[in-house]
Amino acid sequence: MVSADFAERPVKKLVLFDVDGTLSPARQSASPEIIQLLRNLRKQVAIGFVGGSDFVKISEQLSVGDINILEEFDFGFAENGLTAYRLGKPLESQSFIKTVGEKDYQELVNFILHYIADMNIPIKRGTFVEFRNGMINVSPIGRNATVQERHDFEAYDKEHHVRADFVEILQEKFKRLNLTFSIGGQISFDIFPHGWDKTYCLRHVEKDNFEEIHFFGDKTSKGGNDYEIFSDSRTVGHTVKSPADTMRICTELFLS
Repeated sequence: MVSADFAERPVKKLVLFDVDGTLSPARQSASPEIIQLLRNLRKQVAIGFVGGSDFVKISEQLSVGDINILEEFDFGFAENGLTAYRLGKPLESQSFIKTVGEKDYQELVNFILHYIADMNIPIKRGTFVEFRNGMINVSPIGRNATVQERHDFEAYDKEHHVRADFVEILQEKFKRLNLTFSIGGQISFDIFPHGWDKTYCLRHVEKDNFEEIHFFGDKTSKGGNDYEIFSDSRTVGHTVKSPADTMRICTELFLS
């Protein structure tokens, strides 16, 4: 039986959404239309977001107007659920640096920065390594790239496999650290301890006993940062190509 907090929802299911490419274009704001869809959906089921970015970035993308996203979602999972909220209240968090250790962390980051320095790609900007609470994010082009530069790099990467080749080298070099390297978004990949992928967030919802947990994401193929939760036996996975696709499928499944 579903927990008392969600007993009044007509459908006893939880619907989780990736952020970039699913609820909003990568690193851009969600549209008023998708926010309204989420409000309509929440009248029927419980909803939550699960993104790899930190909470501040996710909040910027989903806070259309002056809304507080913790009031719009039942569950909020930033950094794959390592920073987590349930009904607006924070849950227990985890730390990448405490798990990996400062010495190994510095060795990893030094190698990454040297590798990027020697990398020959069309453009580089700034912020190549971003430290987050539960992971580090690595971008060969740099997170300061403009929206157009991100689009250009994504197209270049599809042809030249810059991120995939980089990840392959890191996996071999730092095998002893038991880390997962997960490509997501347009310009970067995440690094975190094994098991800290998006399935991590599921431990926060187990006690609520939902009849089903649906997950919507765009990077659901192997190597993408939605793959593990999409293919997990505890979820019903849906692959989308855009926020418009998310709206269409949600409407067909839950609002028709």
